[in-house]
This record gives sequence, structure tokens and C-alpha cells, in this order.
Amino acid sequence: MKLPHKTLERKLFNDGYRSVIGIDEVGMGCLAGPVVVCAVLFGKKFFKKTHKKLHWLRDSKLLSPHQREKFVSELLKEKGLKFQTARCLPKTIDKINIYRAARLAMRRVVNKLRAENSKMKTVVLVDGKTKITGLKIPQIAVVKGDRKVFSIACASIIAKVTRDKMMKKYAKKYPNYGFEKHKGYGTKLHQAQLAVLGPCKLHRRSFAPVAKLL
Repeated sequence: MKLPHKTLERKLFNDGYRSVIGIDEVGMGCLAGPVVVCAVLFGKKFFKKTHKKLHWLRDSKLLSPHQREKFVSELLKEKGLKFQTARCLPKTIDKINIYRAARLAMRRVVNKLRAENSKMKTVVLVDGKTKITGLKIPQIAVVKGDRKVFSIACASIIAKVTRDKMMKKYAKKYPNYGFEKHKGYGTKLHQAQLAVLGPCKLHRRSFAPVAKLL
């Protein structure tokens, strides 16, 4: 198995950058719940060390819930790491579409981190093939970045753990849909319950499987 590596970050630090931000989103394809974005900021010192407990860290989709929780716990112990999360709720997703909602959340998290570290020469590493519009700092878009680049993989894990916790809380507010199990993705269980109960406020009404029930 190929693991995300730190090669790109180290090159960027050698090029004169003082901090690197990795960014990723989770929940793009869900039928319900928010899209959640995480941005993580690392300084140069972090990449000078070896982190044995983070060795098998990889894209959140390739990890079990227990593994993700464990890696987040280890990451939060690191003094050289800062992060921010942001979300866009279904109402916003329906209004401006899922892609633009995710990009809006991305701008929010990057601007939050930049406000705290405005004097540092920073570059943003974005998962995907397109850069984030509206940012005035350098960016590099990396296709399948969550599987290739360490900082983006870290962002994917924190975003996933954050969103899963949100969906477990929503499950108590909107029972019987099974949000604590499928987290809003279009599983057979979710679609079956959706057909019986109809959409709730958490559902994305612009998404076809939900729209056809309205």
C-alpha cells in the first residue's frame, strides 16, 4: 500500500515557505447533512521529525472509524499543528450547489488560519484538480491529494471525524433515519427510511433521490 508522503511539503519548505496548509472536504456525495472542510497548518519543524505513531496515516476513506479517531488523537498532541474546520449546511448546499458550498467552506478555514499566522509565508495544498477561487495566497491543486500528500490526508481524517460526530448528534434530533450508521450517505438503509419517512430538514433537497420525494 502506498502511503501519503511528505516530499512535497519538504520541498516547499526548502523553497522558502514557512508554513503549509493542507485542505480537504468530506460529505460531498451525501444525501443529508453538511459538507465539512478541514484545513491543517504545519510549520517546518514538524517535518524535521519522525512520527512513528503517524506512520500508517492515510486517506480517511482507507481507515476504520477507530483508526481515524486514533490518528486524530495523535495529531492533536502535536504542537506544530494547527487546524480549523467549517461546514455548509444543506440549506446553503441547495441554494448555491455542493461544489460552491465546499469551496465557500474552504475559503473560510484558510482565512481563519491565515488570520492567526498572517506573517508567515504560506502555501495551500488542495485536494483535487482545481484551486480555490478568492484566495490571495499561493496554492497547489493535487489530484488524489488525500492519498499522496501527508498534510491533505491529515485534513481528510480530521474532517471525517468531525462530520461523523455531527451526524451522530443529528441522529438524536432526527431519529429513525439511521444517521448514526450511514452518516447521510445514500445507503440502502438510508434510502429505505427516506422513502418511508420523507425528507427532514437535514436532507439536501437539490439531490435527485431526495428531490423525487418532494
